Amino acid sequence: MTDPNEQNTTLIRGLPVLLALLDGEGRFLDVTDEWERRMGYGRAELRGRRPDDLATPSSAKRILEEHLPRFRRTGRLDHVPVEFFTSDGRTLPLLATTVAVYTPDGSSLRYSVSLFEEPSDRERLERRYLDLYESTPAMLHTIDAEGRITAVSNHWLVKLGYQRNEVIGRSILEFIADESRRSLLDGKLRELISQGDVQNVPRQMVAKNGDVIDVLLSARAERNEKGEVIRLLVASKDVTERNRGEARLREAYGEIARLKEELERERDYLREEVNVSMNFGRIVGQSPALAAMMARIEAVAGTPASVLIIGETGSGKELVAHAIHARSQRASGPLVKVNCAAIPHELFESEFFGHVRGAFTGAHRDRVGRFELADGGTIFLDEVGEIPLALQGKLLRVLQEREFERVGDDRTRKVDARVIAATNKDLEKAVEAGEFREDLYYRLSVFPVQVPPLRKRGDDVIQLAAHFLEQVCRQFGRPVPQFTQGQVEALRRYDWPGNVRELKNVIERAVILSRGDTLRLDLSLSEAGVAPAPAVAEVAPGAAPAAGFITEEQMRDLQRRNLVAALEAAGGRISGKGGAAELLGIKPTTLADRMRALGVERPRRKA
Repeated sequence: MTDPNEQNTTLIRGLPVLLALLDGEGRFLDVTDEWERRMGYGRAELRGRRPDDLATPSSAKRILEEHLPRFRRTGRLDHVPVEFFTSDGRTLPLLATTVAVYTPDGSSLRYSVSLFEEPSDRERLERRYLDLYESTPAMLHTIDAEGRITAVSNHWLVKLGYQRNEVIGRSILEFIADESRRSLLDGKLRELISQGDVQNVPRQMVAKNGDVIDVLLSARAERNEKGEVIRLLVASKDVTERNRGEARLREAYGEIARLKEELERERDYLREEVNVSMNFGRIVGQSPALAAMMARIEAVAGTPASVLIIGETGSGKELVAHAIHARSQRASGPLVKVNCAAIPHELFESEFFGHVRGAFTGAHRDRVGRFELADGGTIFLDEVGEIPLALQGKLLRVLQEREFERVGDDRTRKVDARVIAATNKDLEKAVEAGEFREDLYYRLSVFPVQVPPLRKRGDDVIQLAAHFLEQVCRQFGRPVPQFTQGQVEALRRYDWPGNVRELKNVIERAVILSRGDTLRLDLSLSEAGVAPAPAVAEVAPGAAPAAGFITEEQMRDLQRRNLVAALEAAGGRISGKGGAAELLGIKPTTLADRMRALGVERPRRKA
């Protein structure tokens, strides 16, 4: 390799940017005057040295393990983070864009050109996010539209036995077992990526030592302005031991029905867990009240302390529980929710602790309780104030001694589950009234977190409304309209007694009632002060009104027909891939509740 000629050298050195020329071995050839000024090194000092020689230890490790392997495979790096020591010992964080220049026949690298820029605040946040991504205790990897790996978490590397420099830039197909890989060849991988989100897809991956690992994969897609998938964030759950255990149980006992039920239960909790992991920003807003709440979440998440979430109905207590779990050391374990208000009193103990066959009428087989399912993870007791007084002592025992017995069983079982509770009641008054045990209250409320009502969150209501509008329009396959200034003011004026849940329902109704590009918020929120549309003549059930409002019965009829259409399209299936709940973009339990409320019977499943 020969140096560029004198004219080019003078031109390059005078450029007012941080730029360096490196030879084919990655050693400095020349730098601009600006680079020399900012870094404080003379050109003579740099010759023969490499960028990693000037980098901080952590940045040097990243250069060698991540950036260099990617550069050798692709011949280019775009805005990769580096951190150099200047000659006076200061650290200088930069973003490097490097382009390779090859010999005319393309057989070898002549030299490379690196342009360095100072990162913006956004890029620093993205760097922080990547650090969190890599250190999260879950198997995560990111692939581009071609299926090449662009990022992996440390846990993923540990599970498969690789170093980061051995996987970055390689196709994900190289790490998938033959049986799973066959269905992804001949362009089918790219086709699968272009489809976007997937949930709980079984795959087999191969570790570096040759071991085959059974996993469930779930992915969320990131798209460009044209709607094209540019990358997939993939979360994997190692289910190898579980699958082997299920096979042994099937052979030993033949209890296929029970195993299927437990597998579906675990799958549902895994889906909920993955959704939280990949929706790290679902708590939307920037108000001071919300910021104060988030500070408390960050403070307690990494500890084993019990948390009591206090807030009005619909204010987002469940999201807070998800956020605490996702930021905790138990994030790789299950998050199991128990809605205490929805459990009949006589079934509380069975729901919490499980039962054995024959324990009571209707107990036809053993059943695992929610605490046992949450072992190693977190159990979320929603509406904890509804737990019967007679059961509160047994719950206190689990919290204190971490042990319990199933109903009808004398075997004591150990459990390790963190408890997060939530309530919209004043539990201190319940304690004074003798409706709630004082010792249980203090055990649950080691660290209380107050969720602010929507009316105290200022302009968060506008951000949330925009978030829900985009979400609902995407579910319904409609273009996303813009809020008018009048609608924004109406959203601000309304008191939102139903909090975030009411806001989401209002936006969903407004989208359903809209025609064309105009969002009919006035029809779903007339009490907020929006001028109502002109009244229309009575329309028959099932007919769409030309303008204005529809009656409550017409609204129920519209919802009923929509549910029936979704059930027919899903072949009678409520949950699972392609089920009616997925088509409607709601949870299976929510769909079941709406069917009961609207008197819709489940159609017979198609063969």
